[in-house]
Amino acid sequence: MKTPRRRAREFTVQALYQSALNHTSASETAQNINESSGFKKADSELFTALFFGTHANRQEYMQQIRPLLDRDENDLSPIERAVLLMACHELAAMPETPYPVIINEAIEVTKTFGGTDGHKFVNGILDKLAARLRPNDPKRG
Repeated sequence: MKTPRRRAREFTVQALYQSALNHTSASETAQNINESSGFKKADSELFTALFFGTHANRQEYMQQIRPLLDRDENDLSPIERAVLLMACHELAAMPETPYPVIINEAIEVTKTFGGTDGHKFVNGILDKLAARLRPNDPKRG
């Protein structure tokens, strides 16, 4: 059973994907997502914070992600890009959420929407990103 927070992350990835492919404004995209089937089961506050925060800072976040990539950023799937951007926002702007939770949630969302091994790629990038953005957090054992 998916938690409201997981649903919010899934809807955030869907919104980032829609916005990137359709070149729609953040507010128009959010309105479309809010009207989606099942959105009432999502944590709407988390969705709003994640989507608008990620959308507003996506270019800055991509600059932080780019050096960690093993491929050209244009070769990223739109889902992998959306998940990486969302997780980068959580790591950078939401210190109340432990980074292992952020990484695990990103992996699970990637498994839901991404390609066969996309979650492994996302995990590797986010492990490196977490070390850079949260150097003082306790390390995973």
